[in-house]
Amino acid sequence: MIRPIVKDILFLGQKSELATKDDVAIIDDLVDTLRANLEYCVGMAANMIGVKKRILVFSVGDIIIPMVNPVILKKDGDYETEESCLSLTGFRKTRRFETIEVEYFDKSFKKHKQVFTGFTAQIIQHEIDHFEGIII
Repeated sequence: MIRPIVKDILFLGQKSELATKDDVAIIDDLVDTLRANLEYCVGMAANMIGVKKRILVFSVGDIIIPMVNPVILKKDGDYETEESCLSLTGFRKTRRFETIEVEYFDKSFKKHKQVFTGFTAQIIQHEIDHFEGIII
């Protein structure tokens, strides 16, 4: 189901909880909502659709990849950039890492460990910030 995008800064500033297998339906809603907004958005955290769970999705071309309870294990190559967010207006400066290693669960709760670089790494870091209530 396509959900409305939350723009309430007080809600977005709250920390998210770990997701469980009972939260799998949230992934489908996130995928549907991201797909409906791909013209303006490349990633989405669950709090952007009103759910404070540690679930994110991001697009790589036509593929949308979900991550449940992702944790950044390693990061390298600090740089400054500007980002926007579907929940916010305008661009904001932030610091990111060029390369990150992430441990996460997929939709079936199978554990993965993977290295991401460049723009994909930046998207994941942005969405993980959402889990911590960090608003760029």
